Amino acid sequence: MTNTEQRSPLSRPGFIAAAIVVGIIVLAAIIVLVTSLTRGSDDNAAQPTEDPSTSSTPSAEASDESVCGLDGFEDMNTLTQAPENEWELVGTVAAPTEPEGAGPAEITDGLRTCYAHTAEGALFLAVNFAAMGTDASLRDRLPQLVAPGPGRDALIALGSDSSGSTLRAQVAGYSIGSYSAKETTVDLAVNFSSGELVSLPLKLVWAEGDWKIQMTDAGVLPLSPAPIDNLGGYTPWSGA
Repeated sequence: MTNTEQRSPLSRPGFIAAAIVVGIIVLAAIIVLVTSLTRGSDDNAAQPTEDPSTSSTPSAEASDESVCGLDGFEDMNTLTQAPENEWELVGTVAAPTEPEGAGPAEITDGLRTCYAHTAEGALFLAVNFAAMGTDASLRDRLPQLVAPGPGRDALIALGSDSSGSTLRAQVAGYSIGSYSAKETTVDLAVNFSSGELVSLPLKLVWAEGDWKIQMTDAGVLPLSPAPIDNLGGYTPWSGA
């Protein structure tokens, strides 16, 4: 056990950053949290707020338009119940798909991009990003799903890990945090084959005509995953 802990990705900062960019370290970090229960989350997603003066029919600016022409625009979260959608196995994780709705509207050699400018679109990106991280053939291309800036640059410079994944986990539910047309937080409840349940919060921003995963300037996720006891506060939703 001691050797396993010493070689954990959480103890190697450079490896953490490189692997997070490709998504799989997100799940690897969760495994460490589940087995050790030594880490907690320092950040809680804020509850969505509504501005009474906001028009029921928001107007989209040019920067709000989808890079692939996908319809849909929301400046507030209207996702009040779990989406009804198809699921596809991506790597080792079931990912939601709705090509003419929330997305992904474009799949190029397995890379799943272009999501609707809505809360549902943000949710679909979050799950698809985590799922693609378990596919070794996609990992060096996943920086395309990260917001432009120092964080993306750091991830590209670090490169990616091409080893295979034996991780088995599926999304069990979700919670949408403080949503706006520019940014949001999607908290995924992830269920492992061992029965452990973990919160995986991801910050997203709208950039380059699509939802993108936000990283710190060092190329790591700004929010930490943490074990949870149940789906209280989450909307149950799963492809399994």
